[in-house]
Amino acid sequence: MGANWGHSLRLSIFGESHGKALGINIDGLASDIDIDFESIERDMGRRAPGKNSFSTQRKESDSFEILSGICDGKTTGAPLCAIIRNEDKKSKDYSKLKEVMRPSHSDYPAYIKYRGYNDVRGGGHFSGRITAPLVFAGSLAKSILAKKGIYVGAMIESIKNIEVEMPTEDRLSKELFDELAKKEMAILDEKKIVKIKEEIERARMNQDSVGGTIECFAIGVPAGLGEPFFDSLESSIAHLAFSVPAVKGIEFGKGFDIAKYYGSEVNDEYYYKNSIVKTKSNNNGGILGGISNGMPINFKVVIKPTPSISKLQHTINIKDKKDCELEIEGRHDPCIVPRAVVVIESIMAIALLDKIYEAGGRYE
Repeated sequence: MGANWGHSLRLSIFGESHGKALGINIDGLASDIDIDFESIERDMGRRAPGKNSFSTQRKESDSFEILSGICDGKTTGAPLCAIIRNEDKKSKDYSKLKEVMRPSHSDYPAYIKYRGYNDVRGGGHFSGRITAPLVFAGSLAKSILAKKGIYVGAMIESIKNIEVEMPTEDRLSKELFDELAKKEMAILDEKKIVKIKEEIERARMNQDSVGGTIECFAIGVPAGLGEPFFDSLESSIAHLAFSVPAVKGIEFGKGFDIAKYYGSEVNDEYYYKNSIVKTKSNNNGGILGGISNGMPINFKVVIKPTPSISKLQHTINIKDKKDCELEIEGRHDPCIVPRAVVVIESIMAIALLDKIYEAGGRYE
């Protein structure tokens, strides 16, 4: 099973949605790093379920336990292992899903691949709950990057067909990212928050769900991180992005819209500002040739509507080999986007830290 990622910073995740615990093993961390436990706890709380009407009512604290790799509050250089215990499980809600395949879930392909032995409770190892260990690792990475003057933040760009105006590049700052992290929804426009809550509530009342898009930024990233082709900075970020359940697409900078312009309209022209190289625009999202160019890095991901909905759906019974109907029971998010913001920040931070370590200390 593909539960491992990374070159210099190596991650291994484990656990299932309704198992005793889930966790992560992080290898390759430098020694003598002060751990900012407060920021990790804050980020874990941002992802944790059961806090409002637009998330699942499964209530998990997402408190973490560090089993190894820390001594007197500092990293030892040995692998760091952390676990998050599952506290609020209702596994009986999934009793019939061994045979009845949920539409747009991993159930059927997982049944085929693992010959029916996969854990279906809450999605098992395929569940979005497994992003909790990623947030632990990402928050740790963010605290390390911050000491190097690199800051990561993300915000909701849209929910269904409601779009939110993104801040201009000159507004991006650590203070802005901190402000967004404290909000119930990572959106600056309070009027749009009201409209989006209404849209999510409408979906919930109709036993349905909605998706959206999240835009992520990193500022203070030095030029020169990454490699061409297979180990490009875009490849690393995209690899992690598509490891997050519900992510169905990614674009950097102007993304797919860049195809609508002439080269003269979207080329990022260089200039000097106080002897520092800048670009007049950032249509390529801070990455050229797979390598950071010193401008803010930004990408956008699209999150599909949560497939677990209570509406009657058509599917199959794999045991009887017959068509059937299904009404999914249990506790599910009518919209996963608000809780996914911190997950997307985390994968950006993990990818950047891996590339910094890969650079052999040049950016220490």
